[in-house]
Amino acid sequence: MRTLICGSMAYDTIMVFHDHFKNHILPDQIHILNVAFLVPDMRREYGGCAGNIAYTMKLLGGDPVIMATVGDDFPPYRDRLNQFGMDQSHIRAVPRTFTAQAFITTDLADNQITAFHPGAMNHAHENQVADAGGITLGIVAPDGRQGMLDHARQFHEAGIPFIFDPGQGLPMFSGVELQRFVELADYVAVNDYEARLLQERTGHKLEVLAREVKALVVTLGAQGSRIYSNGETHHIPAAKPHAIMDPTGCGDAYRAGLMTGMQKGMDWPTCGRLAGLMGAIKIGHRGGQNHRFGWDEIADRFKAEYGYGL
Repeated sequence: MRTLICGSMAYDTIMVFHDHFKNHILPDQIHILNVAFLVPDMRREYGGCAGNIAYTMKLLGGDPVIMATVGDDFPPYRDRLNQFGMDQSHIRAVPRTFTAQAFITTDLADNQITAFHPGAMNHAHENQVADAGGITLGIVAPDGRQGMLDHARQFHEAGIPFIFDPGQGLPMFSGVELQRFVELADYVAVNDYEARLLQERTGHKLEVLAREVKALVVTLGAQGSRIYSNGETHHIPAAKPHAIMDPTGCGDAYRAGLMTGMQKGMDWPTCGRLAGLMGAIKIGHRGGQNHRFGWDEIADRFKAEYGYGL
């Protein structure tokens, strides 16, 4: 079953400053801020919400189809997707642009200074959901603003069930727009902070918003997740990570597990547990796409973690 993943493709450049920002930023001088940080450690990761979600879905044996816009610098990422046999037929190259990029500098206290360049992502609306055939489930993940608006409407008009996953793009939208997303979507997925912001912007509590969709999912980090569906609230325990290395992309891994469970017809508690397990595996690896596993390994770990089989 083909799953259409509408969202960003990006490069993440992550640098480590071997000190604390607070030692070099004078509070009474921030109006004339001019600082430089020596960052001897640097790595470049393949990222973006669509790329991360599709990567984990592919590991789980799914058939993800990425719909995204990329720039002239995309060839190395394209080669990587080819290595994993990923469908690239709906990845549109926009000439004379860069692929979206995040430049993240982290200090020894895990404080971060991030600069994000959207680049080709701003052309996301040039892709059309109707161009992808045989889709049985979709997701509108963080992307260009107009692209997210258009793709939600197009999924709804095509009768394709989809998840609205605003992520870090949520502040781009007004309360009225967010309410409309919820009305169009079949499912909503947010983290706990985004859930609070969604309630504040729309003026509705989660229980009210949940009545508009088949399921509303709230991830809670180390506390697991909650799934509101059909008047019930399912409290999903967190899976135990073998290591804690990097939270980048954990939410994307969770969504990949969630949609895999949905495509396989699992009940909500099982979907949530599979999703949580994906997040726990991802957090043990740096970057959003460096974890590896096969379905048999996941089935064994799921049974060991939760006491029953997939």
